[in-house]
Amino acid sequence: MRPLVAGNWKMNGLTAQLAEAMMLADGLAAGTPPVCDVMLCPPFPLISALVHVVKGRSILVGAQDCHAKASGAQTGDVSAEMLADIGASAVIVGHSERRADHGERDSDVKAKAEAALRAGLTAIVCIGETAGQRAAGLTLEVTGRQLAGSLPKGATAANTVIAYEPVWAIGTGLTASTADVAEVHAFLRRRLSELSPGNSDKLRILYGGSVKPANAKELMAVPHVNGALVGGASLKAADFLGILLGYRI
Repeated sequence: MRPLVAGNWKMNGLTAQLAEAMMLADGLAAGTPPVCDVMLCPPFPLISALVHVVKGRSILVGAQDCHAKASGAQTGDVSAEMLADIGASAVIVGHSERRADHGERDSDVKAKAEAALRAGLTAIVCIGETAGQRAAGLTLEVTGRQLAGSLPKGATAANTVIAYEPVWAIGTGLTASTADVAEVHAFLRRRLSELSPGNSDKLRILYGGSVKPANAKELMAVPHVNGALVGGASLKAADFLGILLGYRI
């Protein structure tokens, strides 16, 4: 399967940040193209402008969240259909920051993922354990439960991506060991064989959590790791290109 490396800009970036996207596009065009899909997920106000900036370039544009409904009296929310209408091709759902800061449950994440599929977007479904859960030996229990509860009905390799992001490694500088990543990704692959028979060997499972140029190649070589969901390192073209170098032919 073709790997995916997606950059989550989170709540960062004014219009000046689009210059980094232009530099990223130029950097990708300058050398041998990476053998992976490349995506940037900016804040809502930058999506339309970014779609225009990277038009005709080898960069996909995604969003960071969506509402489960297509329309309605939901002040401040954005539907998956609206995202598709302005050119987004994917949306992240269930990121740990949404789960923690907004109280999103697995059922909420599943509803948003199904909204993404309804609108023709790819759903990037995030799961991951906290430091306390890992210390208690609950990593597989927690991630297995989140996967089962968040996976949208009708998930296929064409419309759904899973992102394993241990919460304790997001924005902390800490990174799971390759052994830890291998254990969880192998477990998720087995769990997918039960939840989505026929698709389990094709669904991409990304790793996220302080991925940077210095560790990306090693992490991406772990079995069942089919790319990365990158946070802070995606804000600078040079750093993101450094991660993508591992996927050049």
